[in-house]
Amino acid sequence: MILLTPEAAQVSARVGAALQRPVFSHEEPEFSDLLHRIRQKLLRIFVPGGEADYTAVVMTGSGTMAIESALLSSMPHGKRALVINNGVYGERMASIIGVPRLGVAEFKLDWGARPDPEKLRLALRQHPEVYAVAMVHHETTTGLINPIKEIAEVVDSQNRVFIVDSVNGLGGEALDIAGSHLYMVAGTAQGGIQGIPGVSFVLVRKGFMERMKTYPKRSWYLHLPHYYENEERGRIPFTPAVQAYYAFDEALDELSEEGLANRILRYKKGAAAIRQKMSELGLKPVLPPEVQSNGLTAYHLPAGVSYDALHAGLKKQGYVIAPGLGQFESKIFRIANMGALSGAEIEGFLSAFQLVLDATSARS
Repeated sequence: MILLTPEAAQVSARVGAALQRPVFSHEEPEFSDLLHRIRQKLLRIFVPGGEADYTAVVMTGSGTMAIESALLSSMPHGKRALVINNGVYGERMASIIGVPRLGVAEFKLDWGARPDPEKLRLALRQHPEVYAVAMVHHETTTGLINPIKEIAEVVDSQNRVFIVDSVNGLGGEALDIAGSHLYMVAGTAQGGIQGIPGVSFVLVRKGFMERMKTYPKRSWYLHLPHYYENEERGRIPFTPAVQAYYAFDEALDELSEEGLANRILRYKKGAAAIRQKMSELGLKPVLPPEVQSNGLTAYHLPAGVSYDALHAGLKKQGYVIAPGLGQFESKIFRIANMGALSGAEIEGFLSAFQLVLDATSARS
C-alpha cells in the first residue's frame, strides 16, 4: 500500500528494517549512544551553524505530545500565550493552552488565510500579558505554509517568545531556525523526515531552556526541562519506544545522505507533478499556488463524487489519500507527497487516480 497521507508518510525499506534490530533496555549504554546520535543529527540537519546555541529534546509520543510539552513548559507565572489559528492544528494548540487557561483571545483567521504581521504587532501591543506566540509552520488542514520569518520578526521586535509547530514542515520545507530567532520548534519522526510515527522532539534555544527550568511544572510527563536534564546525562525519564528510535536514527541518516535541500527539491517536483495532473483533470485546489506547501495539496471534491467513494476506489488500487478535516471534512481531499515516494510511484498514483475518478464520476 502506498501512503499519500500527512499523518503517516511512506517509509523506505531501510527504515522499516531498522525496526527489526534487537531489543535492549533503555537503561543500557547502547540506548544512551542512540539517543546522543539522534540529538546531534537533529541539530546538524536543522540548525546548521547554530548547533552550539540549541539543544534537541527527544520523547516517545506523537507530534502533539511535543507541542503540548513545549507550550506547557514555556510559560512563567502570570503570563499568557497567543495562538495564531488558521487551521485544525492551530486550533489544537489553542485548545492545549486553554486547558490550564494560559491563553488569550485567539488570533483567529479563516482556514487557509495567512496572518498579517502588522495586525499581530497591534495585537501584541494590546496584550502585554502575552509572553509567547505560537503558530503552525505547515498547516496540513489545507497545505498552507505560514510566513514564519515575517511573524518571527514581529514577535522578536516585541520581545516575545516564538514557538513553532513544524511537525509536518521539517524535512520538506525550508526553515531558518537560528536566523529567525525561534525559541522552540516541535517536530516528529514521520512526515518529511520519513521515520516511523511514535517519536517526537523539540529544538530549543539553550538560553531559553535554562529559563524554563524556573517556570511552573504543569505536567509531570510533559515537563520539557525534565526530559532535557535526563537526556544531558544520556538517560530518558520514561520508557521509550526503542525500536522507533532505531528507525528515526536511520531516517535521519537517509536525510543527511540525500541532503535537506535535495529532499525539499524532490518534494517540490512531486507536488508539481500532482498539481499538473489535477489541473488537467479540472480539479480545483483549495489554496493558490504561492502559499502551497511542497508536501501536500488539498483539492475540492468534484461535483457528485464523495470522499468515501474516491478513497475506497484508490485503496483498491493500492493508494491511500487523506480526508478533509474539521469544517472541510466533507468538502475536500488531501494528497501528501511527503515520504519515501519515487517519481514512478507518484506517476502510478496519478494513473490510478484518473481511472478511479472516471469510474466514480460515471456512477454519480
